[in-house]
Amino acid sequence: MTIEEAQQLVDNWIKTTGIRYFNELTNTAILMEEVGEVARIMARQYGEQSFKKSDTEVNLADEMADVLFVLICLANQTGIDLTDALERNLQKKTIRDTERHRNNEKLR
Repeated sequence: MTIEEAQQLVDNWIKTTGIRYFNELTNTAILMEEVGEVARIMARQYGEQSFKKSDTEVNLADEMADVLFVLICLANQTGIDLTDALERNLQKKTIRDTERHRNNEKLR
């Protein structure tokens, strides 16, 4: 699936199953909540926190998909083509970071 197809798929799902988009501010708050759920799993699975009994059913892939879903909703609502945005962002990073990372002693 391409990013463009994902944006269209989410838009179709929202307009049929979801009825309508939540407003942008609500979706921003939901995005932060979903990112927090990813952070919680990461802190327990890869960090130093231990899992609680309530964490037994956590699924990192599903939580990351939740983040992506809400981010796509926000992109659709604000008229952002995520394919174009990602391509431009990678170009910016390539120009900015080509020598920076090669010369970073911490990355060796």
